[in-house]
Amino acid sequence: MERAVKEENIAALKLDLAKATSLVLADFRGINVKNDTALRREFRLNGCKYQVVKNTLLGRAVEGTAMAGLEKLFVGPTAIAYSFEDPAAPAKIATKVAKGEEKFVIKGGYVDGQTLDVKGVEALSKMPTKDELRSSFLALLVAAPQNFLALLTAAPQQTLAVLAAREQQLGEGGK
Repeated sequence: MERAVKEENIAALKLDLAKATSLVLADFRGINVKNDTALRREFRLNGCKYQVVKNTLLGRAVEGTAMAGLEKLFVGPTAIAYSFEDPAAPAKIATKVAKGEEKFVIKGGYVDGQTLDVKGVEALSKMPTKDELRSSFLALLVAAPQNFLALLTAAPQQTLAVLAAREQQLGEGGK
């Protein structure tokens, strides 16, 4: 590879990694083309970038950044997956693929200034997505007015039920 092209690739990778919310590193040795294509498609559909990077170029891209602690993981073939939106998305997909494809091995990751080991990536994969967090927050916002309305209408409804029962009792000839 020509030096100018390498420098350009490093600069582009450095920009992407600076904007990324999380990063997952994996060893992909031995995956067949069909499974690799499906893997790439799944990452792309979930708003993640997935690419194979030379360890030396990746090392130069993270040099002097908070991700520099990842350099010990740059051994053997390395694929990286990262997202600009949802920090848990690359970890969710990588963990799912690693369970189904024994040749796809997660090496570690990075999120929010912390280097993650394999267990850390699995823990990140279990976090709720942004949409799940938004829906639970909206449910909380809607629950308060619903509970208040139910409380306001409970007394009149119970009074009406007592009067209806009494009316039925009198209609049956009761006292």
